[in-house]
Amino acid sequence: DFISRMFISGESFKEAELEKYCDYESMEVPDSYTGPRLSFPLLPDHATALLEAFKQKQQLHARYVLNLLHETRKHLKQLPNISHVSTCYSEEVTVCGDLHGQLDDLFLIFYKNGLPSPSKSYVFNGDFVDRGKQSLEILIILFTFLLIYPKEVHLNRGNHEDHMVNLRYGFTKEVMQKYKVHGKKILKMIQNVFCWLPLATLIDQKVLIIHGGISDTTDLDMLEKIQRNKFISVLRGKKRKESNRNVEIQEINGETKVEADPAGNEAAPSLSPQPRPAQAPSMANRLEFSKWVRQTVQEQIEWCRRLVDISESEEEELTYSSVVSLTDLDGPCWTRQEEWKQILDILWSDPMPQEGCRVNTVRGGGCYFGPDVTGKILEKHNLQFLIRSHECKQEGYEFCHNRKVLTIFSASNYYEIGSNRGAYVKLGPDLVPHFVQYQANKTAHTLTMTQRQDFLVALISRVEESAFRALREKLFAHTSGLISAFKAYDKDNTGRITLSNWAMAVESVLHLGLPWRMLRPQLVRSTTDGMLEYKSWLDDLAVEQRSQEHIQSSLLEVIYRNRSNLETIFRIIDRDHSGLISFEEFHQTWKLFSSHMNIELTDDSINDLVRSIDFNKDGNIDFNEFLEAFRLVKQSQ
Repeated sequence: DFISRMFISGESFKEAELEKYCDYESMEVPDSYTGPRLSFPLLPDHATALLEAFKQKQQLHARYVLNLLHETRKHLKQLPNISHVSTCYSEEVTVCGDLHGQLDDLFLIFYKNGLPSPSKSYVFNGDFVDRGKQSLEILIILFTFLLIYPKEVHLNRGNHEDHMVNLRYGFTKEVMQKYKVHGKKILKMIQNVFCWLPLATLIDQKVLIIHGGISDTTDLDMLEKIQRNKFISVLRGKKRKESNRNVEIQEINGETKVEADPAGNEAAPSLSPQPRPAQAPSMANRLEFSKWVRQTVQEQIEWCRRLVDISESEEEELTYSSVVSLTDLDGPCWTRQEEWKQILDILWSDPMPQEGCRVNTVRGGGCYFGPDVTGKILEKHNLQFLIRSHECKQEGYEFCHNRKVLTIFSASNYYEIGSNRGAYVKLGPDLVPHFVQYQANKTAHTLTMTQRQDFLVALISRVEESAFRALREKLFAHTSGLISAFKAYDKDNTGRITLSNWAMAVESVLHLGLPWRMLRPQLVRSTTDGMLEYKSWLDDLAVEQRSQEHIQSSLLEVIYRNRSNLETIFRIIDRDHSGLISFEEFHQTWKLFSSHMNIELTDDSINDLVRSIDFNKDGNIDFNEFLEAFRLVKQSQ
């Protein structure tokens, strides 16, 4: 009870201190602020507004950032160390690897695969930050979707969700540059959010998703029970010698770290009948106070053991706080060192083709694990395969260990433009991985709301055109019935009827219940006197129908006969093999083409051409748009 009260009150104090330090409610948002505004609980509209704002290079006000982090932290604290996802609640689960602050890649993933929703589950496998320039925006977007769809969005911790790593690889600097006034508060809150991120995800109890890898000592049962929030930085945990019944103090997630004494151990406590604690030193000297706590707690526990006559052979787990850990005390009590190694290995390890497990000297943390280690872990926990990230792969993904380990990496152009593709993997109930590769560029998939509206209007226009074509085909198919209906209104046999009578006659034959008077401008040429020569109109329908049939049949024949050639041309233009032709690739190819063919093409004419082919206005040309361009050219010829 003494121990429990001491450390629970200590935790509460830290909580209150953090809340007070990061007090977002006292911040005022000025009227001049034009960025997105958040209110909780969050709604899908908030996520849409954030996406739009970040595409426009807007910045979220510090108050909303801190509020979001506060709510995210509250949510993450309720989650287990290992998240469990089932494919029976959604058609498939999408797993994304490292993003490293590359917002264009996240936009491209959402563009291709769709936004998170009740029917679209995502697992983001760590390393959201560092190296790229928009790490904070990625965090804000992911945390927003996490709060809106807590059952569909899952975030794993990566080795870069660590404030010590962030100091070196850019995230700390990015936050301080973007939020010069409140940057320190935001970083402090993010540091606390990171330590609450789950460590792994299990899909259907068969596929384990962790950021780095495993080791020969990886134990999922231990991982499930570790107090993960105590490890704000796994880089700060250091191994030191321990004697039997020694108490280890390593305040890995605190503001300070209690140093061990030079010998690395402590003397065994005295065996007095009832230990009388020495007078507590001042709280001002944190080192002395920590030593006093350590000594007093150890003496109390030793005395309690003797009092109830607990023998050394009994296996009893005595744990009371992750700030104080007992080692080798009456059974399998995990030490802070063992817990730290579990987390270090899953965040920092890499697979190797050789058998065994050895220290990862290149990274300075984690290990290299071989196919035999993978096999043992999968067999022990009845798993099918392992998904990890942590390493850049040229194609965005790579299998190893007899396809039992899959690496997925979602940051394209990681080293330089064209260096690698990004990828994500989709898993359905059969757990068969399906990969989608891509290569982002700055202009791709950043449609503004206005551009999306223009695209929607264009799409509706094309749908309407298709609908009217079908309607004209139906009118043509009922030619004989329409002639009889028109003649019934043409009493004097003039070959002409009023437009009003035309509408009534068409409805009497087709019985479609359509507003024919409103549709008339799309079906009948305008007349000056309001009269229609119905025989001439039917002849026009017949000519149009025969022409349409000829065009469609010859067009399909030409396109499919030359599809392989068009595919080859498409691949030649698509220099980075991303599956999309960028404006720059199109421009370079056509400049070369015009030079070779001695055709004068200005930059403006090339730009007009590429924009005309880019039907959905997303800044790229996919293969269907490429084929459509040839179809339109052939049709016009």
